Amino acid sequence: MRLAILSDIHANLSALTSVLAFLDTNEVDEIYCLGDVVGYGPFPNECADLVIKRCTATVMGNHESGLLGKTPLDQFNKPGQKALRWTEKQITTQHLTYLSSLPLVTVEHGLTFVHASPSRPAEWTYVLTLTEVQESFYAFSTQICFIGHTHIPIVVGEDLSIDAFRQGSRFLINVGSVGQPRDGNPKTSFGLLDTEAWSYRLIRLQYDVHETANAIIKRGLPKVLARRLLDGH
Repeated sequence: MRLAILSDIHANLSALTSVLAFLDTNEVDEIYCLGDVVGYGPFPNECADLVIKRCTATVMGNHESGLLGKTPLDQFNKPGQKALRWTEKQITTQHLTYLSSLPLVTVEHGLTFVHASPSRPAEWTYVLTLTEVQESFYAFSTQICFIGHTHIPIVVGEDLSIDAFRQGSRFLINVGSVGQPRDGNPKTSFGLLDTEAWSYRLIRLQYDVHETANAIIKRGLPKVLARRLLDGH
């Protein structure tokens, strides 16, 4: 089975449609979303609608939690707070109901899917240090746990090896961000797992960054969010 794993779309419709167009021509069986469908970007309803239609399962991200009032807005940076307040006024009741139904963790096909750390999924911990990586491995029993949240892609083995995907090991895989990469590369980022061949690929695609950046400014969202897309930070 070929699975696509997306995360951190952040209401970036141009990026999401580019990813889905790629997947439509690459024989993917199922699509999983690791949350943060909304936040930062200018197209929350359009992105939520595509996720509902196209994704097999989706977990909740911290921006959904903030939008629903489950996570205080003071836990977000200033642009993030402004974007969530803007999103509150835009999101439809239908999409808000869907986002409120999302679980924190999903386990399917012997794989774990969670937005942030599997050890404390409701606290939205960033997995950035080796200690946090080790804690994460203690928290899941499947062979792979897919995460997002940092917007920075990486593959870490249980032996703490980096980017060495292989048979017989357990892995924590951050698939990066579809809608707001932060590794210095503005190309959209997501993962492809082939469970039969046991292979994993990180996919980077160009999309119309300027379309989203211009829409951010046009809709009155913080201009820094447009600059971040162009810079990939």
